[in-house]
Amino acid sequence: MEKQLVIQAVMALWQKHHTGSVILHSDRGSQFTSYEYQSFLKAHGIVSSMSALGSCYDNAAAESFFGLLKRERVNRRKYVTRAEARADVFDYIERFYNQRKQRLLNSDNIQLTTLN
Repeated sequence: MEKQLVIQAVMALWQKHHTGSVILHSDRGSQFTSYEYQSFLKAHGIVSSMSALGSCYDNAAAESFFGLLKRERVNRRKYVTRAEARADVFDYIERFYNQRKQRLLNSDNIQLTTLN
């Protein structure tokens, strides 16, 4: 994975105009530790968080998400172009995954707060 792809993904997140602080957690891959990536985060007021060296336990949530994405969406379709795949994954996240998480949080009566 190239650092530019990661920066583009973060930019897409950032365009949602968050009002609170944003902490972006990643592993210690070279694309995440690069000067360009870290400078981008700092310039946009995003706090970088990384797992401890050699720690694989904090990736469980991401692994769960990607497993679900593959099972429910990606493995069931054939994409002609990268743009088509990107649009479909975005649609899945926005219309299904985020809605499902919000319903779960509401049903469990969990309140999320932002860091100030």
